[in-house]
Amino acid sequence: MITAMLNRDRINSPSYDQGLLWVVLCLLGIGLVMVYSASIAIAEADKGVGYNSSYYLVHQAIFMVVALSAAFVAFNVPVAWWQKMAPYLFLIGLALLILVLIPGIGLKAGGSRRWLRLFVINPQPSEFMKLFAAMYVADYTVRKAAVMDSFRHGFFPMLMVMLVVGGLLLREPDFGAFAVIAAISISILWLGGINGRIFVGLLILLVVGFVFLIWSSPYRLERVIGFMDPWADPYGKGYQLSHALIAFGRGEWFGVGLGASVEKLLYLPEAHTDFLLAVIAEELGFVGVLGVIALFSWIVIRSFGIAKEAIANERYFAALLSQGIGVWMGVQGIINMGVNMGLLPTKGLTLPLLSFGGSGILANCIAMAIMLRIDFENRRLQKGLPA
Repeated sequence: MITAMLNRDRINSPSYDQGLLWVVLCLLGIGLVMVYSASIAIAEADKGVGYNSSYYLVHQAIFMVVALSAAFVAFNVPVAWWQKMAPYLFLIGLALLILVLIPGIGLKAGGSRRWLRLFVINPQPSEFMKLFAAMYVADYTVRKAAVMDSFRHGFFPMLMVMLVVGGLLLREPDFGAFAVIAAISISILWLGGINGRIFVGLLILLVVGFVFLIWSSPYRLERVIGFMDPWADPYGKGYQLSHALIAFGRGEWFGVGLGASVEKLLYLPEAHTDFLLAVIAEELGFVGVLGVIALFSWIVIRSFGIAKEAIANERYFAALLSQGIGVWMGVQGIINMGVNMGLLPTKGLTLPLLSFGGSGILANCIAMAIMLRIDFENRRLQKGLPA
């Protein structure tokens, strides 16, 4: 009887990680509230949105409904299908990165050509390429597991592919997306068993490459100079960072109160996108920022926990993909937070699941749904059921 009860409890136990789901929903909820708070002044002053204070709130809510609907569909797709489609999705991503560079098809804004002009929507291909790259590198690593110690047969083909992706992203330019995709790819290759000497050589090559890209680009070099001493030119190169730091300083421990930010009143540029964390810091204080960091930490920790369970079930693609998604959320979150806090040079990267933007929210939610699906299949296998 005791055995029967234990078996019944095991079968009736949750079939997915409810904690992870609630963390994702919490981040989305916090993002919706803070995007509205950070964007009211911007929307009221913008003729292009009809001086409508709730413009960004309504659009973010629509993005979330679409993203959660797509996530529900993605959750119901077996991981084996994602593995089968990984090369084709990656090729689609490459095609979109090429299309975005074509005048008339690619939409240029703020000096960058990162969006596709598709009737009423303007998707950003680089956001989806992060997910497609994670899938492709995970699939490649599993397929080439026997030759991953070989530079010529294991690493070199992937290096060429990533250089093509990097070249397309830098033409937009989107240095931030390139950095995130490079981090995802390198992490998956390392976790998948790439030769240690090749890995160290790659890291050195990347550091040299990043330094060269910064040094050879005047606008990137200006950002680094402004980052090193924003107060030297607070009305020029250091303007955005100096106001972000003022927001952090005003927030202190518990913030000035929800909706009471001063910096969002047209002082801090991109308050509802790249610098949303600065508004969170001002209104919710150190406690609010710490809460956001804790939620992201939970996602990263669980991604590696889910991967460990997948490895135990000999599902190596699922494991590497879960780890890749975790690295994506962690690295992009760290870069965005570092920029907001003045620890990293200013970079056009949003805070996953929080910042305003349809493509980012959609790609993030689909990625989280796939991670939940990996966990769902792990649990089914543990119960002796087919994945």
